[in-house]
Amino acid sequence: MTDTIGVGLIGTGYMGKCHALAWTSAKPVFGSGPRPRLVHLAEANIDLARQRAEEFSFERATADWRDLITNPEVEVVSITTPNAFHAEMAVAALEAGKHVWCEKPMAVGFSEAQRMEAAARKSGKVAILGYNYIQNPLVRQIGDLIASGAIGTVNHVRVEMDEDFMADPEAQFYWKSEASSGYGALDDFAVHPLSLLRTLIGNPTRVFAHQSKPYPDRPTVDGTRRTVETFDIASVLFEIGSISGVLSVNRSAWGRKGRIALQIFGSNGSIVYDQERMNELQIYRATGPASAQGYQTIIAAPAHKPYDRFIPAPGHGLGFNDLKVIECHELLRTIAGEKGRVVDFTHGLEIERTVHAMARSHDQQGWVTIERPGT
Repeated sequence: MTDTIGVGLIGTGYMGKCHALAWTSAKPVFGSGPRPRLVHLAEANIDLARQRAEEFSFERATADWRDLITNPEVEVVSITTPNAFHAEMAVAALEAGKHVWCEKPMAVGFSEAQRMEAAARKSGKVAILGYNYIQNPLVRQIGDLIASGAIGTVNHVRVEMDEDFMADPEAQFYWKSEASSGYGALDDFAVHPLSLLRTLIGNPTRVFAHQSKPYPDRPTVDGTRRTVETFDIASVLFEIGSISGVLSVNRSAWGRKGRIALQIFGSNGSIVYDQERMNELQIYRATGPASAQGYQTIIAAPAHKPYDRFIPAPGHGLGFNDLKVIECHELLRTIAGEKGRVVDFTHGLEIERTVHAMARSHDQQGWVTIERPGT
């Protein structure tokens, strides 16, 4: 691998800034791999593109993302645009011989996600999705605990993802309430818990889902009201082989800011984790005298790799952007031919397959079995 790798960034909103910070931090934090060179940035208009390029330290700015794709100095492209643009941009980048780091979900439609995955396979380039919650050192620790048999055989899982950024019924209508963005909470939210399930346990094999809209319409900038086209709440029963599970996601849950609550029950104990307290987990081991049993709290520490790359002392805590830095490092490792902890487009397509099966279940009001290639 060369000493540097040329980076292009399409989209400079919240997640675009996260990607820019990650590209800047990966080398100083991990000390290995190529140094990202921030080559080209694209935004919807040239004034904003130039402003963000200055702020994020990119060398060039453009209002046409295709100029970025065709730039020979760009070797890897970050895509952080709204969902509806992911497929076209990712496929174009892969066909141009670029590696791709695309935010979740893959695409609005399953056929588009399939096209993205096929383009990745054909190109031979690395293409991953932005599922940074799996990078948390304590989520890695949960995986190690399950694999070691610390709680016995897993038999039931409950996972919830809640935020309140759409809880106010008078909050203005924006693109996440448009049908062009997808189903709503299922592909905006449920994909994150599904990435955790895939990483820790496996992909669901059967689902039974229900979606709901707490508010039928929202105000617009011109003073009228517009019908909400997506679902802000979804509840799902699922199975992963013999393991039963419950998934609940809500974008209108007052008081919840960034909650992904995970409970994993086994034959000899349980594990509890909440993303709002992302630097701790709890484990219950059903061993020893009953009078001494109870949940043990484990606090993130340098022993939980790669926490030590950020902080040399326990209990100080990592944050959301740190997980993005880890994800960026894992991407660079994968590009270098090493085995990285990433959700590539092939694995991401299976998450999309699950989401679309859940949507069909809601429409059909019944269980849907998920047929997966090779099963």
